[in-house]
Amino acid sequence: MPTETFSTHDVTNQVPPLEGVNLWTHDVLLRTHACREMGGEAQTGGAKEDGRAVAPGDSTATDDASGSVDPNAEVQAHDASLGEHGAWVGSAATLALGDAANRYPPEWVGYDATGHRIDAVRFHPAWHALMQGIAARGLHSAAWSDDRPCAHVARAAAFILQGQAEAGTLCPTTMTFAAVPILTQAATDGDTHAAAWARAACTRVYDPEPAAAAAKHGALFGMGLTEKQGGSDVRAVTTSAVALAAPGPGQPYHLTGHKWFFSVPQADAHLVLARARDALSCFLVPGVCPDGSRNAVRIRRLKDKLGNRSNASAEVEFENAWGTLLGEPGRGLAVLLRMAGVTRLDCVLGSTALLRRAVSLAIHHAQARHAFGRALIDQPLMTNVLADAALEAEAAIALGLRLARTLDRGASPAERALLRVGTPAAKLWVCKRTIAYVAECLEACGGNGYIEDGPMARLYREAPVNSIWEGAGNVMALDVLRAFGRESGAVDALEAEWHAARGVYPAFDRAMADCLLAASRLAAVADAAAFAARRVAADVARLWQAALLIQHAPAAVADAFVASRLADPAGASRLPGELSPKADAATILARATLQLC
Repeated sequence: MPTETFSTHDVTNQVPPLEGVNLWTHDVLLRTHACREMGGEAQTGGAKEDGRAVAPGDSTATDDASGSVDPNAEVQAHDASLGEHGAWVGSAATLALGDAANRYPPEWVGYDATGHRIDAVRFHPAWHALMQGIAARGLHSAAWSDDRPCAHVARAAAFILQGQAEAGTLCPTTMTFAAVPILTQAATDGDTHAAAWARAACTRVYDPEPAAAAAKHGALFGMGLTEKQGGSDVRAVTTSAVALAAPGPGQPYHLTGHKWFFSVPQADAHLVLARARDALSCFLVPGVCPDGSRNAVRIRRLKDKLGNRSNASAEVEFENAWGTLLGEPGRGLAVLLRMAGVTRLDCVLGSTALLRRAVSLAIHHAQARHAFGRALIDQPLMTNVLADAALEAEAAIALGLRLARTLDRGASPAERALLRVGTPAAKLWVCKRTIAYVAECLEACGGNGYIEDGPMARLYREAPVNSIWEGAGNVMALDVLRAFGRESGAVDALEAEWHAARGVYPAFDRAMADCLLAASRLAAVADAAAFAARRVAADVARLWQAALLIQHAPAAVADAFVASRLADPAGASRLPGELSPKADAATILARATLQLC
């Protein structure tokens, strides 16, 4: 009998995937702010050429948001490199790798086929392909050896691009990036073990095979700080280290103890906090010892996490594991806090990547999906919600890239103070705001956003990790207070940083004065100050974002941001999508839409 086809419906009004898009050249928000911070002329909106703020709508201001770059050869070189990277991360093939790496998470392999203990972590090929791309572009180390003045801004922009394709791979990237300057300093001080690992980390080769430092063509690093009993209180660490020879930097020790969260267990080596004669010290613990034997770092299990599933995290125990002292005895916290300062900035950039991708996906969906006779993007309330999310994304991009520039500018006291105060403030604010706004973007996509067939559900599961990792919100807020207490020039540095934005919006001027006054009174972390620490930290981040947008974004963006984040009495407690009817939501959305034509 002939077979008859049977269909009850045609598939219509469904949204095609957002893929095959260059996430650099087609993104006005990211390219404009990055090129400006790198020294380009992509400076738009509320600032004159001399940098003085002007009133919104002033005829001297320009709303050109093309993201054009100046003829500076270094900026052009970075722009070209980022263009290549943007094409790769936005391609259908790379986005498919990100999906596969999360659908097939890593597995712990305790023993080989002949019964030898190996404590390995097996990854899907998609993970290795993504890591190979990261290493080839030098995201894990190259900015430290790049003497161009805008290397760290360019790397931050590339990090935001990478996070839009897949976020789990950012963890080993960040850990290695933060470890490199620590290892390099130790090598300069004569530590030959650290020098060997620094050499391997500073190549652009992804080498996942376990080996001793001398045999590695490339290397990745992890970190081991937290233990069951301590969590964020790393002073409660009980892991012990016993010297095998004369104690001192670069000398061998045996470590015994455990780590409740061991980041990147597949890494070639880890920076580990342990007690040597009761002094908290930092140790460089490789997976393979110099003699080629497997180190006694025993994986007990991999963590079953809410998100970041493509990447492994583990519980481990050290059974006389071999390691060398990194830096001076008793300076472990100082070494690892220096490392954490870098990883916390990457948390800001990683959350920014998730938020930017979620906004792009939500706008794409709303443009193509029709309901009640018109596209979702043209429904007034949807316009409000998405424009509000676009504001949040642009503010996060601007602040993250500005903080990255503090690494480029070297060791000036003012820049150090800005980085010390701004990083924990931005981590608190941007990482928490990302959670809420990714949820709104998911909701904008309806049921299609909630299912795992598409990318939005993964973004939502991924969103909380950066708020928790490297110090949760309360830790960040208290760190802002400590920074104000210890950095004598921090208040003056912030005042100078925000000064150019004054005189345009009374709400900004009032909030700036209140914030600086409150900060100047924080001489110590007393209980009263600690109780209000989140507000202080949030104010620093909000005001810094506002100052950047007032100076460098079109009037429509600055108007709406200041009105909704500073002038509105409800402020940060309001729901997304409560922009004033006066907000030019159409202009804000047009700027945030990926320019595909």
